[in-house]
Amino acid sequence: MQKNTYIIPSIIIGVAMILAVVVGAFTFIASRSFDNTLSVTGSTSKKVVADRATWSMSLSRQAAEFDLSTAYAGVARDLITAKKFLISNGILESAITVTPAMANQQYRSDQSGPRQFEVRQTISVESNDPSAIDRLSKATDALTSQGMIISVDQPQYFYSKLSELRVSLLGAAITDARDRAEQIAKSAKTSVGALKAASSGVVQVLSPTSIDVSDYGQYDTSSIDKNIMVTVRATFFVK
Repeated sequence: MQKNTYIIPSIIIGVAMILAVVVGAFTFIASRSFDNTLSVTGSTSKKVVADRATWSMSLSRQAAEFDLSTAYAGVARDLITAKKFLISNGILESAITVTPAMANQQYRSDQSGPRQFEVRQTISVESNDPSAIDRLSKATDALTSQGMIISVDQPQYFYSKLSELRVSLLGAAITDARDRAEQIAKSAKTSVGALKAASSGVVQVLSPTSIDVSDYGQYDTSSIDKNIMVTVRATFFVK
């Protein structure tokens, strides 16, 4: 019994020493795994010019409920005038979309008298010439001077080659990340090795002077000139 008394503690001590070695080895390996990599964020941007634009305006006429036909007829005449205006300014008829005319009752605090309605119809255009759309949106006085009642939306400008550009920008962003990593490694008297992993951030499409980035990405449609920015999170081995 006395012999067993010495054996059991010895076994426990031996197992504990083995576990200590294993844990120590794992800690050493884990430490090396963390110590020999460096993660940095790289970014790059490029200025582009929009190559597609959309724009819309609405025509409207008001009339009492017993005179809706007059309002519809007025909007129909306005539509002919508006389409001639667009076509004369370089917009193809095939690029013009017209919604059906709709009548909506107008709210009035004074409910006496006949109900009043507004007949409204929307015209939308799309063009590969954003400059033409920009000029059109600023020249609608040619329509209002003829007594037409119109409301105009702001043009929206897009860059159609964004997906192709994003690929080349990602490569440049990784290069920027490596440059940053090398500056950090230099101060620590080490050197940067191969790329271990990289993940791209969202694309930011900004106006030329904007810094209003978003975690979910940003797409500015208000300006023809744009600044497209891409970020990457890159991890490099350090030697």
